[in-house]
Parts: sequence; C-alpha cells; structure tokens
Amino acid sequence: MKIWHISDTHSNHRHLCIPNNVDMVIHSGDCTNPRNPVDNSVELWPFVEWFRNLNIEHKVLIAGNHDSAIESRFIPKEGFAELGITYLENSSEMVGGLKIWGSPITPTYNDWCFMMKRHKIHKVWDTIPDDADIVVTHGPPKFILDLTENRDGTLEQVGCKCLYNTVVDVRPRLHCFGHVHNFKHLKNAGTCRLAAVPGTLFSNGSCVTDGKQGELSSHGNILYP
Repeated sequence: MKIWHISDTHSNHRHLCIPNNVDMVIHSGDCTNPRNPVDNSVELWPFVEWFRNLNIEHKVLIAGNHDSAIESRFIPKEGFAELGITYLENSSEMVGGLKIWGSPITPTYNDWCFMMKRHKIHKVWDTIPDDADIVVTHGPPKFILDLTENRDGTLEQVGCKCLYNTVVDVRPRLHCFGHVHNFKHLKNAGTCRLAAVPGTLFSNGSCVTDGKQGELSSHGNILYP
C-alpha cells in the first residue's frame, strides 16, 4: 500500500505535485482558509472536486480548524461518501484493508473550528480503537514535529500531550497529522520515528509555510504502512 499524505493545503492543492502509482491519499485537514462558512464554502467545493477526481483509488479526508464550511455541514458527512471520499470525524472505517480512525479536533486556540479545551480533549482520544492501523488527526501529538514560535518569539512544542499518551498506548502503524506548518527556519513537515513508540511512523503532511499561506514548502509525504 502506497499512501500520499497531505495536509494544510489551504486552497493551494492545484500546485501540488501528484505522485504516481498511489493507492491511497490522506488529507488531514485545512483544505480551506476563511472563518466565515459561506466564504469558506467557495474554497471547499473546488477542493472537493479536485480531491474526488484524483486518479487514486482510496481517498480519506478529515477537517481542520480552518474548515468552517465542513463544520457548518455545507457538505453533510454522508455527502462525502456519495462523492467517493471517506470522511472521518471522530470515527473509524476500513479502507483498503486498513482500519483508519480520524478526527478534526485540536486544542482550543483562538476562535476557529473543531476545537476542545485541553482538559476535556481526552474524551475524543479515548475513542481511538486499540486496533487502529492508521490514526489521522489534524493536530500533532506533543513533542513530535510540532515546534513553532510564539508571539513573543519563544519556541514551543504546541502539540497535544494527551494525544501523545494515547498514541503511545495504541501504537498504530501510521499517525498522520498537520496543523503546525514549517515556519522560518523550523521544519515540521516530514516524517519521524520514536524509540518510545516502536512500529509507528509519524507524518506531518503540512504543505504551506506558516505566515505564507500561498507558498508551498512541501508536497506531502509518501508512506508505506
């Protein structure tokens, strides 16, 4: 199984280099930009048309904190299935023989979509099945490809510690996420493994550069679960 993992395309999807001979594409959120759901839907529909028409058999999608038209159900959950897209929202499904669980939820930060306070977010991660082959979240687990610069110029790893603890317990083959982009000299897009979680490959598929939403710094990651 050859998987193309992308995330945080922010309406730059048509500038991506599409790899050949891919069996599955996973998009882990933020395909759009505007906070207003009506304005957001203007960006959502062209993305969905592009995504559904990719010459790739299996298409998996979750939303991100910018995807307000999805949160407002401009496309209902079941509507994605009718378009040939597996849309996951705190749910799992068998796709290509793999059990994939996905969620758009990230820890609360400003007034965006699909967010939950950090002291409550475990209620979502507790629903990740123990036999999940692939976990897809919009945000990263803490300590893993999640380093960014705060407004005061200090560096912080902003991922979710509770999500990290859960993934350590579940140990899926792949954990796909985005949300934290490359920023200045900081590189988050890419893959890594941790000795603490043997057998799990972590993938940050963010495609844009933080602060430069129109500039691609990555074309995603190729993964083999």
